[in-house]
Amino acid sequence: MHGDSRSDIAVIGAGIVGICAAAYLAEAGCAVTVIDRTGICEETSSGNAAAFAFSDVLPLAQKGMLRNLPRWLLDPLGPLAIPPSYLPHLLPWLYRFWRAGHGGYEGALTAQASLMRLTQSEWMALMERSGTRSMLREDGSLELYESEVEFNASLPGWAARERHGIAFRHVAGAEIGELQPGLSPQFVKGAFVPGWKTVSDPMLLGKAIWKYAESKSAVFLKGRVVEAALGDDGTSIRLEDGRTLRSDKLIVAAGAWSHLWARRFGDTIPLETERGYNTTLPVHAFDLKRQLIFSGHGFVVTPLETGLRVGGAVELAGLDRPPNFARSKAMLEKARLFLPGLRTEGGREWMGFRPSLPDSLPIIGHSRSAANVHYAFGHGHLGLTQAAATGRLIRDLVSGEAPPIDLSPFRPTRF
Repeated sequence: MHGDSRSDIAVIGAGIVGICAAAYLAEAGCAVTVIDRTGICEETSSGNAAAFAFSDVLPLAQKGMLRNLPRWLLDPLGPLAIPPSYLPHLLPWLYRFWRAGHGGYEGALTAQASLMRLTQSEWMALMERSGTRSMLREDGSLELYESEVEFNASLPGWAARERHGIAFRHVAGAEIGELQPGLSPQFVKGAFVPGWKTVSDPMLLGKAIWKYAESKSAVFLKGRVVEAALGDDGTSIRLEDGRTLRSDKLIVAAGAWSHLWARRFGDTIPLETERGYNTTLPVHAFDLKRQLIFSGHGFVVTPLETGLRVGGAVELAGLDRPPNFARSKAMLEKARLFLPGLRTEGGREWMGFRPSLPDSLPIIGHSRSAANVHYAFGHGHLGLTQAAATGRLIRDLVSGEAPPIDLSPFRPTRF
């Protein structure tokens, strides 16, 4: 493509959310062009923990998180880190996070649960239509606790899930060992969630969904977007190399960079970047039966078709600081203690940017200033999980159909 071109809809961002939006729009007969500086699901969507975390409905700003905050911040390699020099920039976001934990918890929980019910049915249907169902693993998850105190502290969260119809069972003793042989005996209690699902590899799934979108005539354009603006006849996007794409409608699905584009359309959105780390070990590093969740330590271990992924934790440090791979090494060392037979050599380290909002809910809706500019970002840890629902909702918004859930909790203007 050279010079100017035109499309019904342009999508900035080829992560899993942008790809799913493109697939739904292309199915509806729209001419869709997706633009990304690297490729299809090559950045944050490539290295996530591979979970369809449909039961993960609790907002991060729940009181337990806030209670643990001071202790975690004292450990620079613990579940949550904030570099001291970044703290002044982060304070307004942390204040909103604190307020969300005290004021809006129940509302956020209900909204998240409704989005999760939708995304479960949408993912299953999209996988059938795209021929990707074979990439789904339905082994459930096992969340682990090292003491009765830690387990008891988790019970209000499980009660909240139960209110929203999420199935689970608490396990102890020999049953833990049956669900995952070879675990350290330090884990006294667990919670098994049978409906939790994972995918064989998140990047490969994203690329397969894109192949399906392409079969419906979606187009990919590789390039760095330097300008996006409203024009007389829709929106105009200029790339670094001088190419221009004009479109009737624009979808911003650029993950942790999305708020920078939203600002150009007059929308100030308090998005912060949770940097997540992982190490992907060779496939035979350990005989892992299902995803294990070590919530007290803020990380998970996932069996993939392409390896065994040890990752998680949160570093609130923006987009520009270099990675601190001591964090992935610390998680790997803990994993070795928790799974005594784990072979930790030969791993690939990675860091990605999760786009997070203080109330743990994504932005799904149109710009305050432009009804033809739609936002689909801010999913935090749940981008892969909620991508299909977001794609469905963006299609409904673009086409003027009534969405299947109440979108007011996700509106861009709520802040």
